[in-house]
Amino acid sequence: MAYTHKIVDDLDTLRAIANPLRMKLLGALREDGPATASELGRRFGESSGSTSYHLRQLERFGFVGDCDDQPSRRERRWKALHDLTEVRSENFAGDEAGRQLMQSTVGYAVEYFMGNADEYLHRELSTRWRSTLGVSDYLLKLTSTDTDELLSGIGDLIESYRERESTAGDAMSVALHVAALPRKQP
Repeated sequence: MAYTHKIVDDLDTLRAIANPLRMKLLGALREDGPATASELGRRFGESSGSTSYHLRQLERFGFVGDCDDQPSRRERRWKALHDLTEVRSENFAGDEAGRQLMQSTVGYAVEYFMGNADEYLHRELSTRWRSTLGVSDYLLKLTSTDTDELLSGIGDLIESYRERESTAGDAMSVALHVAALPRKQP
């Protein structure tokens, strides 16, 4: 089953997703599955009214929708409509508001990465997991076409592993972060 993408290529949609709480809500729905606004509010220390508002904004721009299974008429269960969000920064390069929203969006992604790195550093892990997990930085000199091909190949490889996700006792959720960024010049 291939990953589904939500491409953000306009300022209004970027504005809708560039909110830290909205990114957390969407991430929780993707990782943990459907939930109500009340459940998400408790998880993130927000009122159900606040989470309902932000979920409706995400719905308006096609990030979330109604869960197929609605066990109660009292509370709406939400689900993520896509597996991943792809922000196309080329559409915002000439726009100050777009650059600021991109900074917020990338900042949240870095914060998420740092949270996972902290978990890695402080979680009790078996020797096997310690020898497997880690961080690598590859420095390559590539054209934009080469980089497109590399990222596409990485995406295809990740999808092939997603198709065989494990339910084994020693399996755990692994956050794989992929970033293709220009190297900061000294």
